[in-house]
Amino acid sequence: MMEQTVGIVSYGAYVPRYRITPQEIGQVWGTDGAAMGKGLNVVRKSVPSPDEDTITISTEALRIALTRGRINPHDIGAIYVGSESHPYAVKPTATVVAQAVGATPYLTAADFEFACKAGTAAIQTCMGMVASRMITYGVAIGADTSQGAPGDALEYSASAGGAALVIGRENLIAEINATESFTTDTPDFWRREGQRYPSHGGRFTGEPAYFRHVGECGRRMMELAQTEPKDYQHVVFHQPNGKFPQRIGKSLGFSEAQMKYGLVTPWIGNTYSGAALIGLANVLDHAKGGDRVLVVGYGSGAGSDAFDVTVTDRIESYDRNHGRQVQEFLDGGVPLSYAMYAKYRGKIHLGGS
Repeated sequence: MMEQTVGIVSYGAYVPRYRITPQEIGQVWGTDGAAMGKGLNVVRKSVPSPDEDTITISTEALRIALTRGRINPHDIGAIYVGSESHPYAVKPTATVVAQAVGATPYLTAADFEFACKAGTAAIQTCMGMVASRMITYGVAIGADTSQGAPGDALEYSASAGGAALVIGRENLIAEINATESFTTDTPDFWRREGQRYPSHGGRFTGEPAYFRHVGECGRRMMELAQTEPKDYQHVVFHQPNGKFPQRIGKSLGFSEAQMKYGLVTPWIGNTYSGAALIGLANVLDHAKGGDRVLVVGYGSGAGSDAFDVTVTDRIESYDRNHGRQVQEFLDGGVPLSYAMYAKYRGKIHLGGS
C-alpha cells in the first residue's frame, strides 16, 4: 500500500487509423476468418502506416496528455516507455520521445521490456520516484506495433496503439491507492534476438499463464485494498483478445457493465503494452468523481501488475475533450486490403544480392 498519495495527473492515447478485419486475413490463408474473429472476439484490428512506430505513437499520446494537463515538459523528471516493439535494438525510444515533447535534458529516461506489462511496470516505477519526491512528474507509456507471423493466430489480433500517463502528487484526476504484482517464470510467449515474429505456447498461454497470473494478482489486490468486486464501477484487464478479459472478469465476480469501458481489443486488436493503458484511458474518458477502478495488466514470461484506483472530483473539470477520446479510435478507422496491410507491415521481402 502507498503511504503517500500519488496518482494520475493526466493521460492521452493514440491508435493508428488503418484497420483490417479477420475476414480479410482469413480469405488469404484459406481459413474461416469470421469464425476466428468470433472465437477471439476481435472485429478488426489497427494497423500502423509505414511512417508510424512505437516512438511516434508514444509521442502523440504524451503530447495529448501534456496539453490536457497543462503540464510544462521541463517539470517531467522521468520518461519510461514500455514496449516489445522498440524501433531500435540499441538506441532508446524514451530519449526520442523526451526530445520530441521538449522534456530534455534534465530528466532520466529508459525503455522497459516485459512483454505486454512493460507499461504497467513503468507506472509502478514512476509511482516510487514521485512518492519519494525524487521527481515532480513521471511519465509511463505503454505502446506497441507488434505483429504475428503470416497465417498465425496472432496475425488476427496483434495490432498497434499506446497510451501515456503522467504520474504526480498534486492536481490528481485519479489516486492510485495501492499496487500489487504476481510474477513467475512461465514461458508462454517469446521472441529470440533476430527473430522476425514471436512464438507462443498455444493453449498453454491461457490457463497456466494469463488466467493464473491475472486471477491471482487481481484477488491479492482486492485483499490488500479490502475490497470486493461490487466496490468497483470499472475494471480493466490486459486483453490479448476480446475473450480472455471477459472470462477472467466473470470468474472474479465482475459484471459486463463493469468491464464495458475497459474492454477495447474487439475494435482495435491487441495493442500489447498499450492494451491495459488504453483500456484505462477509455475508463477515464467516461468516469465520474468517486468511481473506483481495478486495473490488472499482464505480460508473458510471466507477470501481472494490479492497481486500485479512485477517480477524483477533479476529473469533472479536466480537459478530456482535447485530442481524440478513445471511443473515437474504437469507432473510426480506414479499412485495408491484405495486400496493403502486408506492404505496410513489411511482410513482403524482396530477394537479391
